[in-house]
Amino acid sequence: MKSFSHPIHDFKYIDGALHCEGVRVSAIVEKTGTPAYIYSYTTLVEHYRKLAKAFEPLDPVICFAMKANANLAVLKALAREGSGFDIVSGGELRKAKLIGADMRKVVFASVGKTDDDIRLAISAGILLFNVESLPELENINRIAAGLRKKVMLALRINPDIDAPTHDKINTGSLKKKFGIDLSTARQLFLDREKYPSVRMNGVHIHIGSQITEGAPFITAIKKALAFIDDLAAQGVVIEYFDIGGGLGIIYKDEEPQNALDYARKVVPLLKDRRLRLIMEPGRFIVGNAGIFVTRKLYTKDNGLKKFMIVDAGMNDLVRPSMYDAHHEIIPLEKSGARSIVCDVVGPVCESADVFAHDRKVPDIRDGQYLALLSAGAYGYAMASNYNARPRPVEVMVSGGAWDVVKERETFKDLVRGSIIPEYLK
Repeated sequence: MKSFSHPIHDFKYIDGALHCEGVRVSAIVEKTGTPAYIYSYTTLVEHYRKLAKAFEPLDPVICFAMKANANLAVLKALAREGSGFDIVSGGELRKAKLIGADMRKVVFASVGKTDDDIRLAISAGILLFNVESLPELENINRIAAGLRKKVMLALRINPDIDAPTHDKINTGSLKKKFGIDLSTARQLFLDREKYPSVRMNGVHIHIGSQITEGAPFITAIKKALAFIDDLAAQGVVIEYFDIGGGLGIIYKDEEPQNALDYARKVVPLLKDRRLRLIMEPGRFIVGNAGIFVTRKLYTKDNGLKKFMIVDAGMNDLVRPSMYDAHHEIIPLEKSGARSIVCDVVGPVCESADVFAHDRKVPDIRDGQYLALLSAGAYGYAMASNYNARPRPVEVMVSGGAWDVVKERETFKDLVRGSIIPEYLK
């Protein structure tokens, strides 16, 4: 059985039992129940530190993409390391404020910012908005004028690059809703005097997520730099260059570039330029800092194939259903049990409620536990209450100690705010 002893992945077998750092995982879930998300504090901060160290020559503003994992303990741990945040909603902004984030390290993306979102962000004093369209630019200018503020913003350009990743997380093509085509963006910069309440001094790109090759990033960066040079020739000064996120991680057999490899490609392109670099890593930092634990209920054999049914569902971890994503599945205890080929499925009433198709997994006993690895990003953050299922508990481990950092939801949480009108009583 794979030991997962990578020096920054603190999930490994010790004496036959899966541990997160110094804690036996089974000891956690026996108290918290399942399904459960479990995060390693050490892995989390080490990933951030490695990225910061690799790009140290450029002194970047590293803004963790909160959409990947918005647990307050995760956010606080990263803020203590000096991280800023890439946010996409007013709710995420409020979370950043709640954990004491430095607002001058917060950038606000999203193709559909509401007026309330914009007002909240301006009042909070964020670093800049990443603007995705002309109507959004006009709206921010209008709201800033009403507040008698002048705000900084970057235009998110769409470099029209079809990145090698799942279509649903490919964002750098003009077929997608993100960003502004180069011709329109160029004209907006040239017409910047029309928008006196904003300071258009940044360029932003983000071509997608879970990209394991370096070439698409470099192509996009070079295309953006050529765009910045063209603007400079026309008297437009760009101060901030936001290269987005999207760095891939290992889920199965991928061979993604590490932080140092990525930096070796990017730093030479930017080291002699007067541009303040912004980065928006999400999955790269938190993806392999978390696992998802579920309990086996029983095995069903319909004569054609076997199904291992567990207590977690697609509402808890939607990535396999939504993206056909692969998560390694291992037992919490090495038991020497024979393996079977089966679908690992949940109780949700959808055929898509599958964590693995025709996967060879240990035939553990009913009531024993399985861990789905690399579940720290886009796990709990995308969980729902479908089928009236409470969302899971979240736990953080540091050294030999662990804490619940988000309680499991209860039935009261499911019905909170619900009202039966008088005519139905």
